[in-house]
Amino acid sequence: MTGHAGEPPRANVLGVGISALTMDLALRVIDGWIARRERRYVCVATVHSVMEAQRDPSLRAILNRSGLTTPDGMPLVWLSRRLGFPHVERVYGPDLLLALAEHGVERGYRHFFYGGAPGVAERLAARLRKRFPGIRIADKYTPPFRPLTPEEDAAVVELINRFEPDIVWVGLGCPKQERWMAGYRERLDAPALIGVGAAFDFLSGAKRQAPRWMQRSGLEWLFRLAQEPRRLGRRYLVYNPWFVLLVALQLAGIRRYALDAQEAAMIKGG
Repeated sequence: MTGHAGEPPRANVLGVGISALTMDLALRVIDGWIARRERRYVCVATVHSVMEAQRDPSLRAILNRSGLTTPDGMPLVWLSRRLGFPHVERVYGPDLLLALAEHGVERGYRHFFYGGAPGVAERLAARLRKRFPGIRIADKYTPPFRPLTPEEDAAVVELINRFEPDIVWVGLGCPKQERWMAGYRERLDAPALIGVGAAFDFLSGAKRQAPRWMQRSGLEWLFRLAQEPRRLGRRYLVYNPWFVLLVALQLAGIRRYALDAQEAAMIKGG
């Protein structure tokens, strides 16, 4: 599935189309959206995202209608390669944010940060300014932990559009950020909305990241579970084994996952 011309094909992982990406390719695709002022959104997909989509068809549709759904977790990288895309690399939310921050300095990209706990977006912006002198940060907004009122909703749209960002970074966690991006996509002028989950916390220093060797070996979930066992226990101890079982059934051809007919021609793995 390409969605629009120039976007990469996707691997079918349990009915979710995972974009066959490298980091360089992701940057080129997003550059194209910004150059054309083409409004799209990016989901960074993990095992958790894919498993949430198994019980929520509306979330699966959001992931499959994105401009890109990146392989944020190593299991999705390995499966994409197994399904016929040997070049695929991990496009991890925090790394994508850092890469676009650096990449965008000379291009003059303007960034807006939406989400995070109180104070997190401010610390993130301060760290990015120190690390990437010249980065253009339009503004930031931390929403309340409740639904916005109609007045607040309209004010958020007006605020973001007034600052004219090229990229809106969304840190609300899955599936809230995916729903937010899909719901606001047509109301915001920014070409790229990118949901990066815990990247706000990691890059601001609010939470520790797993060591690189754990990230590369697919053990980041174990590090995060040890850090937040009560919050993440169900996600990892229930979803991960169930994911392994469903993938084994898909690869064996016992279970097949249907996709929209227009998507199927560009997606490998049934």
